[in-house]
Amino acid sequence: MRTHYFTLLFFQSPTIHKILIISIFTAYFSKMHKQITSVQNSYIKELVQLKEKSRLRKQTQTFLIEGLREIALAIQGNYVIQTILAATTIVQESEIEKLMNAVDYPIEVIEISKEVYQKLALRESTEGILAVAKSKDLSLKSIKFKNKNPLILVAEAPEKPGNIGALLRTADAAGLDAVLIANPKTDIYNPNIIRSSIGCVFTTQIATGTTSEIISFLKEHNVNIFGASLTASVEYQTIDYTKPSAIIVGTEATGLTNEWLQNTSKNIIIPMRGAIDSMNVSVSAAIILFEAVRQREIDNSEKRTENIE
Repeated sequence: MRTHYFTLLFFQSPTIHKILIISIFTAYFSKMHKQITSVQNSYIKELVQLKEKSRLRKQTQTFLIEGLREIALAIQGNYVIQTILAATTIVQESEIEKLMNAVDYPIEVIEISKEVYQKLALRESTEGILAVAKSKDLSLKSIKFKNKNPLILVAEAPEKPGNIGALLRTADAAGLDAVLIANPKTDIYNPNIIRSSIGCVFTTQIATGTTSEIISFLKEHNVNIFGASLTASVEYQTIDYTKPSAIIVGTEATGLTNEWLQNTSKNIIIPMRGAIDSMNVSVSAAIILFEAVRQREIDNSEKRTENIE
């Protein structure tokens, strides 16, 4: 509307007035967004600390998101975006507008230089956009199951952001009801977790807690606990996962702790056909989870057939 007004005014004015109108137009729209061009800016220094310091993310209850897809998934996951920082020499204005139009609340937009963007970004292949978002409550009480037959992944004490990100991608692909992190070694909003999950940290319910808290939570919800373990185990494909089920995976180095092994409904194992006795934790989780998904799809199909008959 304002652009239309300027256009009419421009074409209805004499030449000398046109020069003045152009100056006003430029000044008006340059002030629409705050601009930061220096990496020495105090706010940019704070964001660098936010990127690097878990303690600051917890104190401020905010974190950084990098990338168009990741920001869009955060919005879809009902995360509140406080600020968008855009290097307009890289990202198109239309992409920023799409994000702004996806919410019903105001978002501060700051135009940043390419140098500032590179200071804040992790990726070498850049998209030119970041966001500051509010953290969510990651306590177990925040988990709300949409049905009475949830399928859950529990990861005990995962350390590597890449593994956590891969587990979250698997959880999204399998359509899990929740991912629970027991005794977390890093906060879930670590930029490397967000990057390696390609935004799937925002697409599945996540909660953290101690092993004891999560075991109690699962038992309160009558969820069967299946622990991936090398000892006292049955082959994973022999288990019935069509009832409420949680798949528990431990670290690649030490596996599950005794507290888990003593509280499982069954311990399960993926039979190895080669020289090694285990696989990457995210690969193992994917194999077991998609077996559970396969069984549930067959079970649902059979129930639908029975109802038709």
